[in-house]
Amino acid sequence: MRTMVPTPRQHQEEIQFRLILAATYPFFLAAAAAGRLRPSRDASRPGLAPVRRTIFGEARAMAVQAIPFAFMG
Repeated sequence: MRTMVPTPRQHQEEIQFRLILAATYPFFLAAAAAGRLRPSRDASRPGLAPVRRTIFGEARAMAVQAIPFAFMG
C-alpha cells in the first residue's frame, strides 16, 4: 500500500511548479486584462451574461491549465 507522504521528487516538482507559476503569472494576468478590454463575442445575446471570475482568478486558471505542459516529456 502506498502512503500519501510526498517523495523528494514530488516535492521538487511541486517547488518547480510554484516557481513557474510565479514567473508566468504576470503574463497570464496581462492576457486576462487584455481579454477584458476586448468586446465580448456574446454581446449579441445580452440575456445570457456568462459568470466571470476576477481577473486574478482568471489569470491563475489560465496558468494552472498551461503549466503542466512544461512537465510533459
